[in-house]
Amino acid sequence: MFDEASEARARMRTYAEAVGESGGVLHILSRSLKAGEVVDGPLVLHGVRGPRLLLPGKLAGKGRKLVVKHGIDVVSAQDPFEHGWAALRAVRGTKAKLHLQVHTDYCSPWFTLSGIYRSPRVPVSRLNGLRVHIADRVVKEADGIRVVSERVKESMLARYGDAIPEPSVIPIRVSTEVPSKVALPELPFTFALIAVSRLEPEKRIPDIFAVLVRLKDAYPSLGLVLVGDGRERKKLERLARKLGIANRVVFLGHRSDAWGLMQSAQAFIQASAYEGYGRTLIEAALAEVPILTSDVGIVGEVFKGYENAFVAPVGDPTNLAALTAQLIEDPYAREMLAIEGKRAAVEHLGKVKNRAGDVIGDIARAYEVT
Repeated sequence: MFDEASEARARMRTYAEAVGESGGVLHILSRSLKAGEVVDGPLVLHGVRGPRLLLPGKLAGKGRKLVVKHGIDVVSAQDPFEHGWAALRAVRGTKAKLHLQVHTDYCSPWFTLSGIYRSPRVPVSRLNGLRVHIADRVVKEADGIRVVSERVKESMLARYGDAIPEPSVIPIRVSTEVPSKVALPELPFTFALIAVSRLEPEKRIPDIFAVLVRLKDAYPSLGLVLVGDGRERKKLERLARKLGIANRVVFLGHRSDAWGLMQSAQAFIQASAYEGYGRTLIEAALAEVPILTSDVGIVGEVFKGYENAFVAPVGDPTNLAALTAQLIEDPYAREMLAIEGKRAAVEHLGKVKNRAGDVIGDIARAYEVT
């Protein structure tokens, strides 16, 4: 956001313009390498500097000063965890309302599970466990909650019931302008699965590796292209060698043309433990690539098993492998999933209201709560 030419800055400007239409100003606090204030019309960026561990306290203190100084009406946090706690501290004792954004399905039991390498023992993610504990306290103090999918809304209502305001669903905005096709690099296989993902534990990339292990002898043409980077990359590279599939896995790292690369693959695959939305599923569908996915995010809401995607339960690579084999052997299924997947994505995007005015309007409604 602090880069004037960035996409994030442009998006924040559109939000600020929506606030400015009613004479307001949008203040955004964010961790930054440089502390200070940047004024861009009705958008004011406040950089908060400091170690990540101390950041929530710094955001809470700075946020409270802004609330008091400018008479701010609503403070919205981008998550119900560290930022939600900071926002709650900022509004407490003032007339400002608390609004929360929930972008991930933290009520899923998979949210607190991080161990995917030390089977059968599944260690608990202590950090995510702490985040759930914080969220359980913060969401009950909220005046408004925005979620990105019906799945997240339903899981929150199942957990909290009437103790929270009914969440509004405003999906992530995805452009329908599909970029040009980009060729994959020369590969040692011809049936390329492509995964576009951060390389983090919750993405369960080893489940995709397990698919390759199960199918490598029966389908020697099968391989995986991994687009994305993250903390797990070196561990995943070692795991691929250990499993004897290093020649079947190509790591491309972060690529700005990932959407174009999807169009050159034979299928898109995802094995995430949980997702709030699943933007890459929409992008894969718009790219007319058949989808293999775990049952997360907008699966069930937008994409349905055997209608417009092949869907496996979370943590079930055997099921995912069977679906992959079916896709390899059935060109008609690939064609129909690509057609129906795109149709579902276009229909979904045509219905949703997620422009800047919708997002700001949802935040503003929190102020109307008495």
